[in-house]
Amino acid sequence: MTNTRSLKFGAIIHGVGGSVTGWRHPEVLSDASVNFDFYKRQAQTAEEGKFDLLFIADGLYINEKSIPHFLNRFEPLTILSALAAVTSKIGLVGTLSTSYSEPFTVARQFASLDKISGGRAGWNVVTSPLEGTARNHNIRNHPAHADRYKIAEEHLEVVRGLWDSWEDDAFVRDKESGVFFDPEKLHRLDHKGEYFSVEGPLNIDRSPQGQPVVFQAGSSEDGKSLAARSADAVFTGHEHLEDAQAFYKDVKQRAAANGRQPQDVAILPGINPIVGRTREEAEARYEEIASLVTIEKALEYLGRFFDHHDFSQYPLDEAFPDLGDLGSNAFKSGTDKIKRDAKEQGLTLRQVALRSATPKTTFIGTAEDVADRIQEWFEAEGADGFIIHTDIPSGLRNFVDQVVPILQERGLYRLDYETDTLRGNLGVPIPENRYTSQRRGQSSTANSVESATAN
Repeated sequence: MTNTRSLKFGAIIHGVGGSVTGWRHPEVLSDASVNFDFYKRQAQTAEEGKFDLLFIADGLYINEKSIPHFLNRFEPLTILSALAAVTSKIGLVGTLSTSYSEPFTVARQFASLDKISGGRAGWNVVTSPLEGTARNHNIRNHPAHADRYKIAEEHLEVVRGLWDSWEDDAFVRDKESGVFFDPEKLHRLDHKGEYFSVEGPLNIDRSPQGQPVVFQAGSSEDGKSLAARSADAVFTGHEHLEDAQAFYKDVKQRAAANGRQPQDVAILPGINPIVGRTREEAEARYEEIASLVTIEKALEYLGRFFDHHDFSQYPLDEAFPDLGDLGSNAFKSGTDKIKRDAKEQGLTLRQVALRSATPKTTFIGTAEDVADRIQEWFEAEGADGFIIHTDIPSGLRNFVDQVVPILQERGLYRLDYETDTLRGNLGVPIPENRYTSQRRGQSSTANSVESATAN
């Protein structure tokens, strides 16, 4: 039986890791977050595994309790531009905030990365959850959660409009005639909205994939609505297949309600697979990483999701404290889930903190076990693919060398890249330039009128 869908994979490169104490592991380079050779090796390993994309996360506010990777790391567009030169097929997706950036600059930066890479760029649209971010950007008050998504909607609308400033055949570059470009195919946006006023045009043209791929990483109601209307792919996270299926169905239905084809929105949960020669070895690898975390560091890590709330003030082995609305203006979907799980499962603060700091993935076991679980989620429509993150560098190599071949043998995953662009490999459509589309529509209407008159 032939599969009409095929798995999609991304690799998130997290430097010294996404945990509070993972940097202490003997295998982890202590300067990995600012070590280009490390990023290069991980990127090339992912490309060797025919991954669709690399994913670089980001944040705009730190304090003394931030996890080590956040304290000292590369800015996404900068590192992705460097990685574009040492890779050739894999997509390059970077996080950039709509709440604390100007649309013209964002459009120019990602369009430049898209041209540099030959059509492999992607933008992970985020709204920045932490209150302290405002104090780094000369803004008095951090926008409320709902307002941040309204800003994001308009910001993205402007950026996409700027990406269409030039029609695909606008640059004539005829040296004999001296005609460099066709003025009729250059367009000003002239956007005047609630949050932004941008004239345009953008001073760079479209790449082979038309526009950078748009990712969205948020599972709140506002986040899902934005994804359904505007995203090409969604980076999410779920512990259980049932939750993943519900999210998958919800976003796909919302996309259809917005006049889109559901298959044009790829759903990619993040997972942390741990592969061992035996299940016992895989479990031991997890325990080795988990043993590095102290309860003090776990409390600090938990606090970040609640805008760096101080959890050390509460008894560790009593019920998780009632926090009211705390966290609702930060990582809303995540903090809602933490509070809900703690109440429903009767968890103590200690249990919640350790779970958050060292979550135990269900994708642990032999290569066959991990491949089975991936296939289960994929075929049960809990995911179109996965964003792979690993606590130690060899985790990605183990996945590429041991799990990928099994998925290829089962016909679930590509043997080679289909195209040279991120859109082509993800299977999401190239957006036609809006002005070219309008021109074609006007021409079609004129021809119809002429034909009717002639008759």
